[in-house]
Amino acid sequence: MTADGIADISSRRSDHAIVSGITRGSRSNFYYSFLFLPRPQREAIHAVYAFCRCVDDAVDAASDKSAARTELARWRTELAAAFGEGSPADPVTRDLALHAARMNLSRGPLEEVIRGVEMDLTQRRYESFEDLSVYCRRVASAVGHSCVEIFGSRGAASMRYATTMGLAFQMTNILRDLRSDCQQGRFYLPAEEMRRFGYSSEEAAAGRGGPAFEALMEFQCRRAEALFRRSDAEFPKEERRKLFAAEIMGAIYRRILSRIAGRPAAVLEGRVTLPRGHRLALAAGLYIRARLLS
Repeated sequence: MTADGIADISSRRSDHAIVSGITRGSRSNFYYSFLFLPRPQREAIHAVYAFCRCVDDAVDAASDKSAARTELARWRTELAAAFGEGSPADPVTRDLALHAARMNLSRGPLEEVIRGVEMDLTQRRYESFEDLSVYCRRVASAVGHSCVEIFGSRGAASMRYATTMGLAFQMTNILRDLRSDCQQGRFYLPAEEMRRFGYSSEEAAAGRGGPAFEALMEFQCRRAEALFRRSDAEFPKEERRKLFAAEIMGAIYRRILSRIAGRPAAVLEGRVTLPRGHRLALAAGLYIRARLLS
């Protein structure tokens, strides 16, 4: 092997180490959901997750809106380069480019993620659930579409399933992060519904509960659970072996939603999550089930 070839392999390993570090460091539900994937798929998922994490941080960690827009423009350029329009300069997009080429991934869903994150710069409130759904599809369902492609399940039924699951996941995230989002000036719950139940974003930021809060949360939890049930109905059972990781993530998020529904005030006190061992047990159980039933 030539020196250039050795250097190229070393560079790829370095890029992958950075991407894996971002994913492992997050210890997110993504990380536990994809532990049992074959290595090529797991590494591709890590690349997608790292890209989405970096795009999200471009807004969350920016000093002001101008800096955030500059960072998002950079990630747009990097994404284009990862899909053949130049040479990506960032380790994350270099790694993403490798997996995108190997698995013939679509660029569109990742462009949608950038559009969704960009909405946080211009829109702080959503009047209706229909308005909010646009945001949810961009920041969550679009990620699901990329994941489904990596799983090798590209049919229309799988994409519908990913869309609905993304809505359910993001609604669960919005409920889980209600107080911290409001403290940062981000008010995701539909304004018309908050008015209907008589609960304000200021009360959420201050951590105040009460009957209005409980009624609002009950309504929102029912909606999220209905989305999970709809995704169950849409799940293409013939693709179970390919989609087991999506089922794992669904099970983890559904447990989180159940905890919120059982005690809504918990979201005003801190982040509602599942213990590491619980998530590992769910992942292992659903992986075995998928192998037995497929």
